Amino acid sequence: MSMSPLSAASKVQCDAAARRLLTLFRELPADRREMVLAFAAFLASRSDAEAEARVAPPPAPRRIARPAGESVVAAIKRLRASYPMLAPQSLLDETARLMGEHVLQGRSAAAVIDDLEAFFQARYAQLRAEGGGQ
Repeated sequence: MSMSPLSAASKVQCDAAARRLLTLFRELPADRREMVLAFAAFLASRSDAEAEARVAPPPAPRRIARPAGESVVAAIKRLRASYPMLAPQSLLDETARLMGEHVLQGRSAAAVIDDLEAFFQARYAQLRAEGGGQ
């Protein structure tokens, strides 16, 4: 974990907190000390993971060209391969709705695929705006 430089006031506050924590820690029995250490390790690892998730933008989509005469099912597979960073469960409802429009209502494959591409692009933009991965 990388630490940013502390201002003089922050360092004084940190030193005071460290002294207070050490005083309390020394008053605890051995089993409680282990619990405190385990909890501190948990918090440190969680904060590292949260910081990485906020900092690391999702990878760029793999641009796979749309072949002529592509079926809706093939388009879904292509888009899933193009956007592996998107959680599949977050795509299911809209993808199923659009597939239903094609199969049940006779909407053209080309129009449904256009909507699927727009939907995947929008989900990716939303993921980037939220600053994370799945």
